[in-house]
Amino acid sequence: MRKGVKENKKARFDYEILEKFEAGIVLSGHEAKSIKTGHVNLAGAHAIVRGGELFLVGMDVPSFQPKNAPANYDSMRTKKLLLNKKEISYLIGKTKSGLTLVPVRLYNKGARVKIELGLARGKKQYDKRETIKKRETEREIKRAEKRSY
Repeated sequence: MRKGVKENKKARFDYEILEKFEAGIVLSGHEAKSIKTGHVNLAGAHAIVRGGELFLVGMDVPSFQPKNAPANYDSMRTKKLLLNKKEISYLIGKTKSGLTLVPVRLYNKGARVKIELGLARGKKQYDKRETIKKRETEREIKRAEKRSY
């Protein structure tokens, strides 16, 4: 995996991603540096709508230098997402119909940090079991191919 790119593997397992959107994210300086070095946890994070704006909740960004962090720094603080108004209104309508916004990937685009949000529907337990079975059979096929050479 490239430096500064973080995938949310749990989101792909727990949700069926229907659409993807690229959004900017409002960060402080030490948070941006921490993300660029790969110190971030996306598991359990999701986007919510408040007052016509999107916010990311549950993303853990530890300080770049823990001993030099600001005194009142909260690594789990809510972060504002930057999208244009059309995209926000579209996403508000979709989330009201029962879909969820989950972060799929966090990456650098030039000097900026971007987040890829997935408009997702939660998987049922049997869908998750099916995914695991599919993954296991693919592994077995690859092992068999390696042995046959």
